[in-house]
Amino acid sequence: MRNLTLLTDLYQFTMMNGYAETGLADTEAVFDLFFRRQPGLDFAVAAGLEQAIDYIENLRFEEDDIAYLKSLNCFGEKFFARLKEFRFTGDIFAMREGEVVFPHEPLLTVRAPLFEAQLVETALLNIINHQTLIATKAMHMANETTGGIAEFGLRRAQGPDAGIYGARAAVIGGCVSTSNVLAGKMFGVKVSGTHAHSWVMSFPTELEAFRKYAELYPDECLLLVDTYDTLRSGVPNAIKVFDELKAAGHKPLGIRLDSGDLAYLSKQAREMLDAAGHTDCKIFASGDIDEYIIASLKTQGAKIDVWGIGTKLITASPRPALGGVYKMAAIRDKNGIWIPKMKISDTHEKITNPGFKTTYRILDSKRKAAADLIALADEKIDASKPLTIFHPVETWKKKTFTDYVLKKLPVEVFSGGKLVYERPDLKEIISYANASKGEFWEEYKRLINPHVYKVDLSDGLYDLRKKLMADVNH
Repeated sequence: MRNLTLLTDLYQFTMMNGYAETGLADTEAVFDLFFRRQPGLDFAVAAGLEQAIDYIENLRFEEDDIAYLKSLNCFGEKFFARLKEFRFTGDIFAMREGEVVFPHEPLLTVRAPLFEAQLVETALLNIINHQTLIATKAMHMANETTGGIAEFGLRRAQGPDAGIYGARAAVIGGCVSTSNVLAGKMFGVKVSGTHAHSWVMSFPTELEAFRKYAELYPDECLLLVDTYDTLRSGVPNAIKVFDELKAAGHKPLGIRLDSGDLAYLSKQAREMLDAAGHTDCKIFASGDIDEYIIASLKTQGAKIDVWGIGTKLITASPRPALGGVYKMAAIRDKNGIWIPKMKISDTHEKITNPGFKTTYRILDSKRKAAADLIALADEKIDASKPLTIFHPVETWKKKTFTDYVLKKLPVEVFSGGKLVYERPDLKEIISYANASKGEFWEEYKRLINPHVYKVDLSDGLYDLRKKLMADVNH
C-alpha cells in the first residue's frame, strides 16, 4: 500500500507547524467534507471511502519524508518531533459508498486533534472528490438507459490513478464493466472489450479480419463494423460470420458502432440483423457519448443495447471537479467544551453549518425518500411523533410527516484512530448504490429540470446557525 502522507498542500504543514508552536496541536476540532450546489449537480453518489480508509491507516512519516521537509527550512523542532511518531488518533464518520447525497451534507466528518485533522484535508478531498464525481456521472448516464454501460475511458483519463479509481467509481455509479484490466484485477470488476479498427486494417479484407476474430473468440464475438462502410460492408460481413458461427454451434454477441449517425445506423443495422435471423445479437455503441446523447438517441428510436462510454465518463465532462470543501465546524476549548464554528459569507452558498452533525433521510409512508435533515449529532428527534421540516432560507415552506422512518446516513469509520467499520466488497457497494438510488422517485433523477429534493436543517441546527450569525453581526 502506498504511503501518501506527503500528498498534501504545503499550507497544511505550515499550519501544523503553527499549531505546534502555539500550543494548539492537541486541540480537538471537527471538520466536515461536503460539496456545494452547482448547476446540473442536484445530487451525487458518495464514493472513495475505501481508498480514504487505506490512506488514513497508512499515515506515517518516513525518514526521507522528514528529511525533505527539513530541507524546506520552514518548520521548527516541535513540528518534527511530532512527525516521528505520527499516527491518526481521531474519529471519522462518513456516508457509505453508493449513498445518494446532496449539497452541504457532510460526506465525511473528521473529529481529531488539529495537528492531525489539518494534515488529512487535502488527500481526503482528492480521493472523495474524484471518485464521487465519476460515480455521479456514471449514475446520470445509467439513469438514461435500460441497457448496460461499459466504461472504457482509461486512454483518456488524466493519469493512471484517474483511470484506475475512475473505473471503480464508474461501476459504483452504474457501469456493468470496464476495459481497464488493472482495475479488473484490483477490484474484481468485470472487464470487457472487442477489437479496434487496426485489427480490421491488419488483414487484406474486412471479412477475413472478422473471420479470424470469430475463429479466436467464437463465443465472445463482437465485431466493430464501421472501419470502411457500416451498412454496405461492415454489417453484411458481420452477418456472414455470424451465420458461420451459428452453423458451428456458437452464439455471436453482436456488433459495435463507433461513428456516424448512431440513431440511423443502429436502426438500419437492427433491421438487417433481424432479417438475417440474428435477433439475439446486440448492438453496442460508442463514440463520445454522454447522458444527453443517450437521451437524445432514445427519443430518436435508436436500437442500441449496450453503451460504451470513455472520455465523457472518465473525465466527467463537462464538469472538471465536484467542488468538495473541508471546513471547520467546531473546536474544543481549554475547558473541554465544544465551541461551534461557522464560516460567514456574503454568498449564501458559502455559509457553512456549525457544530458536530449527522444527516437523516426521511422515508415517507411508501418508504421513498422524501427529504433529508441535517441535524446536530446530540439532538434528539422522536420518530414516533410528527416531524415538521422547513426550508432553511424560505422558512414559510414547511412539510409535516406523520408516517415516516428516519434513516441515519453516516456511519462511524474510525474511533480513536482504530478502524471500526466493516468494509464491504465492491459487489456489496454496488448493491447498496442501487438500493439507495431506488429510494428516490424518478422525478428527482430526471436529467432535465429534476424535482428539487428537500434538504433542511433541524430546529437545533437552524437555531444555532441563526445565533452565530447574529453574534457576528453584533
